[in-house]
Amino acid sequence: MGFSIQNQALLMKRMYFIPAAKQPAKFRLLMLMAVGDLAENAPLDCLLENSNVDLIFYYASVDEPLPADLPAHDAIFVAISDTVDSRPVLMVLEPLLAHWHKPVINAPQNIPNTERSTASALLQNVPGLLMPLTQQVARDTLEKIIRGEVLLQDVCAGCVFPIILRPVGSQAGRDLVRINSAQEISQYLAGVNDAAFFLSRFIDYSSADGLFRKFRVALIAGQPFASHMAISSNWMIHYLNAGMYEDAAKRAEEAAFMANFDAFVSRHRFALDAVYKQSKLDYICIDCAETQDGELLIFEIDHAMVVHAMDPEDTFPYKKAYMLKVKNAFEDFLLSLPGASKL
Repeated sequence: MGFSIQNQALLMKRMYFIPAAKQPAKFRLLMLMAVGDLAENAPLDCLLENSNVDLIFYYASVDEPLPADLPAHDAIFVAISDTVDSRPVLMVLEPLLAHWHKPVINAPQNIPNTERSTASALLQNVPGLLMPLTQQVARDTLEKIIRGEVLLQDVCAGCVFPIILRPVGSQAGRDLVRINSAQEISQYLAGVNDAAFFLSRFIDYSSADGLFRKFRVALIAGQPFASHMAISSNWMIHYLNAGMYEDAAKRAEEAAFMANFDAFVSRHRFALDAVYKQSKLDYICIDCAETQDGELLIFEIDHAMVVHAMDPEDTFPYKKAYMLKVKNAFEDFLLSLPGASKL
């Protein structure tokens, strides 16, 4: 239903405008978007709620990557995620934006660095950082592992059970599982129809108390900012199902994490710098954890993760100040861009 409405809207026009909540606006940001759900694009409108930035959304396509009548803007932000459907659009945009007359944030040629297998390869051999190599495998390869025709280690170097499997293109934990044996691969494939999967080692990142802790960090021009922390008894953590709304003790620990974020950054400065340098993206988010050996365990890097200040203030009274820091940092980054004419 949502996609049908979106398609109807885009038939009428491909450009939409959200004026800054604080007028007069200080900056006009043109966001290049892809058709699709929330995960298809960086949701900057969540981060820049109540800001002084006008947002112009243009839904790019291969046939119409940029319109002839682009409105005045101070910079372009390529919000499009790396997906099979979006890659042709990114490729078309690359030469068009290579010498753009305004700053380009998150250049299209660098966005594929967030793809899981690419990111894991880029972030190997970084001291203090662990991101297990992620291998894209076909369904028939997994079936050969089940039958013993192919060894797991031959498919993914260094992999032993348990492993992580997820369909290529899945988001929000859809069909993401930990697999302990070849027999479990068989059971897993019986319940999914996808043709290709991401495979990687499973890392036990539980703390001494047996709980798992996952952090979301935003990097703005390389500077890290705390977004949230989720705590769960389950290794597969999502903030909404981690009990953060129900458990005051978990919220107190998240508040402490945010208050002492400088210590986290100090422990992992080299690893965080590596993510910024290797991704080559001006704005990128990291879902990560700390291993039992103190390394920064990277699950995913992407600029399309949600960073927001929309949690109820009566339940999360500590969050607003830290989310304001992120928003202000992004606004300051925009205003510092060379050659950007401020309104």
